[in-house]
Amino acid sequence: MKKKKAGLTTIIFIALILGACTGLIFNRYVPAGYIRDTLFVDGIFYIVGQGFVRLMQMLVVPLVFCSLVCGSMAIGDTKRLGKVGIKTIAFYMLTTALAIALALSIAGLIRPGIGLNMSAIQTVPTQTAQKPGFANTILNIIPKNPLASLAEGDMLQIILFALIVGVILAHRGKKADTVASFFGQFNDVMMDMTKGVMKLAPAGVFCLIARTFAGLGLDAFVPLMKYMLAVLIALALQGFGVYQILLKLFTGLNPIKFIKKFLPVMVFAFSTATSNATIPLSIDTLQKKMGVSKKISAFTIPLGATVNMDGTAIMQGVAVVFAAEAFGIPLGIADYLTVIATATLASIGTAGIPSVGLVTLSMVFNSVGLPVEAIGLIMGIDRILDMVRTAVNVTGDAVCTTIIAKQDHALDNDVFNE
Repeated sequence: MKKKKAGLTTIIFIALILGACTGLIFNRYVPAGYIRDTLFVDGIFYIVGQGFVRLMQMLVVPLVFCSLVCGSMAIGDTKRLGKVGIKTIAFYMLTTALAIALALSIAGLIRPGIGLNMSAIQTVPTQTAQKPGFANTILNIIPKNPLASLAEGDMLQIILFALIVGVILAHRGKKADTVASFFGQFNDVMMDMTKGVMKLAPAGVFCLIARTFAGLGLDAFVPLMKYMLAVLIALALQGFGVYQILLKLFTGLNPIKFIKKFLPVMVFAFSTATSNATIPLSIDTLQKKMGVSKKISAFTIPLGATVNMDGTAIMQGVAVVFAAEAFGIPLGIADYLTVIATATLASIGTAGIPSVGLVTLSMVFNSVGLPVEAIGLIMGIDRILDMVRTAVNVTGDAVCTTIIAKQDHALDNDVFNE
């Protein structure tokens, strides 16, 4: 009998533990000098860790642009479904904005980055650009030169341009098949490249964490646990609070019955850590246990797996507060509104494979001038949280589908109440 091969999540978690242990050993038992500081901490650990971060940054612009074009192409098709399509997109955007706002609130209460002085392991001072006024912030979303925006990594401009391109391609239909096919295939190439880079994640995480703990010792442990707690609380409140309140408000249906019937799908999503794998099971469960018409769920569930990433938005919100506190960078109301807008729009581009949300997290960081070094610190724990937020993502898709079906008279109450 063949032994089951350890998954990437398991390997990264092991790398996280080993990196933390290695860093603590270097911090406590290896004397300061050439071997510890020059050869390992500022040599091997720094080069490998920062090399991995740079590979992730390399993926951001092409991956997000292609994903957004493909996602907005799918949204463009919703005109055929009239009000159903508009309601679905509006609901997904609303729940994502609520999710990121909830995450910022929870993180603001728990304050996960307090006590973690990242300046102790920084070798290059972090520069934060001066932020323009409100009017210029709005105008700066519109690109004067899309190619320059792509070259400079101006993500809000890239998002807007990609959405426009995708919607126009969808409206042109068969006339634009060649261009649409190009973006679809290039998106697949970028997903494959992301998978390849993620295979290097264990080495990158090991070195990033080892260097962090070598500089900070046990001081980094408590903030990481607080970060994990903040994400889990926000995910639980979104999945069992926000969604169920919306379900009750818009349909009058019993949220407890919904949770009981949908729980097997949530468990499946947790175990696979991918929204795409749960699409058939979600549609089948909604039809047989909830009485939702397949005409509705066959549209809303696949669309949700593409554009509705509330769990990812929650992680990004908590990570923003964590990084801002760890690096001692104050954020104002305008910054938090920017995070909400950026993470909501970016959620369209984070579908596809597990942990791709980490790639777009650097985009959210850049939107408010935060350094990306903190991503390496949370990456190992984020891989564990990835399973939980996938369960939240598919629950949000199902709640939206149930609400749309109820309002469109495409839900059998007798089946739901069985």
